[in-house]
Amino acid sequence: MADADLERPTLTRRDVLAFRWRAQGLDAEPGSVRDLDALPVLDLGVQDTGGDGALWALVARGLAAQDDDPWAGLALAWTLRGAPHAYRRRDLADVAVATSPFSPADAAKRVFDAARPLRAAGVPVLDSLREIAALERELVAEPTVKGELSTRLTPLLRPEQVRWCNPCQATHSWEMPFRLAALHAGLELEPGTSPPVLRRAPGLAPAGFARTAADAEPRFDVVRAYLRLFGPATVREIAAYVDAPPRDVEAHRPDDAVEVAVADVEPTRLRGRPEPRWMLADDPARARAAGESSASDSDARAGRVHLLGPFDPYLQLRDRATLVPDTGRQKDLWRTLGRPGALASGGEVLGTWRPRTSGRRLTVRVEPWAPLDAVTWAAVDEDAERLAAFRGVTLAGVERG
Repeated sequence: MADADLERPTLTRRDVLAFRWRAQGLDAEPGSVRDLDALPVLDLGVQDTGGDGALWALVARGLAAQDDDPWAGLALAWTLRGAPHAYRRRDLADVAVATSPFSPADAAKRVFDAARPLRAAGVPVLDSLREIAALERELVAEPTVKGELSTRLTPLLRPEQVRWCNPCQATHSWEMPFRLAALHAGLELEPGTSPPVLRRAPGLAPAGFARTAADAEPRFDVVRAYLRLFGPATVREIAAYVDAPPRDVEAHRPDDAVEVAVADVEPTRLRGRPEPRWMLADDPARARAAGESSASDSDARAGRVHLLGPFDPYLQLRDRATLVPDTGRQKDLWRTLGRPGALASGGEVLGTWRPRTSGRRLTVRVEPWAPLDAVTWAAVDEDAERLAAFRGVTLAGVERG
C-alpha cells in the first residue's frame, strides 16, 4: 500500500451519507429552527423549483412555520445554473460575489451558446454581462414581469447579445445572460410568481460583476460550501454543480481540503485514474462520528423520515452513485421530466413519492424500493401530514405502492 493511501482518512458509505444528512440539517426536530443562520444550506442556496420548492426544503430542516410571511428574512434570486435559489435576504450582496464566475473562461461556460457570438465580435463575456446588468437595473424601477423586461431590454442590446428564438417566434436576449445579470443588477425574484416577476431588492446595490467568486467570503464560497454540505466530492462534481470549468474549481480548492477514501464506493475515474475525493480538514472525523451514531437504534435524529421534494438540496449533489448505487433507481429518481420526490431517512433514499391533489385534499403515493417496517410507515404518515399542513390542505391518505 502506498504511503498516500495510509495518510488519507478512510470513510464508509454510511459515514458519508450520515455526514451529509447532518451537515444539511435533515436531523433537526420539526419546527425547532427559528433562526435562519441555523440553516447551513442557505449559504449555498436552496433551489426553488417544483410545487413545494425551497420553503418545503427548509421545513424539512426544521424551519418553524411563519403563517404571516413564510418568506420573512428570505429572498429569491437567479444564481447557480441560472436556477432560482433562496437565500437569507441579508446575504444577497455576498451571494452576488460568491456566485460570480471565477474567470473569463468560467463566464463563457456559464452562458453556454451565448458566448459564441460575443467571441466572434471580440466582446468579453463579463463586459457583456455588466452591460446587461446595468440595463436591467435601469428598466426595473417597479416590479416587472420577465417577458415585459425582455421585450424592453431587447432593442437596447447589440446584435451579438440577442438571438432568434423559435418557440417564442421572436428575437430577444439569450436566456442565461438575462438571468445571471439580474442579481448583479440588484434585482430579486418575487416568490410565487409565474411567469417570474423581478423587482429591486431593498438595500441591495448593483454588484455589476465587479468582483469574481475568488473574492467571496469563506462562508459563501461555493466550492467550500459544496464540500461542507456534500463532501467528500471530486473537483468535477463541484464543477458540474457550480457550472464552472474544473480547472477553475481546482485552482480554488480550499487550502484546508484533504483527500479522503471511501472504502466501499467505487471511485469515478478520469483518464483511467481514480479521481481524488476532498473534504474540509475537520469533516472526516465528523463523518465517522455521524456514521457510528447512525448505526445506533437509539439515535432518533438519524432515523428521521422525510418526503424530500424533487429538487431538494440533498438530491442536488453530482455524486449520485454514492447516494443511490443502483443505476435503474437513479434513472427513476432523477428523471428529466416528471421527477418524483425522494423518501429518505438517515441519509438513505428508501423510495420515491408523488403528490395528488383533489380540491382541498392531498394524497401522497409512496413507492418504496424495499419493504418498510411499521415504524417507518408511521413516520411517513407524520411527514405527509406535515406536507398537507404546509400546503394548507387536508391529508386524504398515504397510498402504499
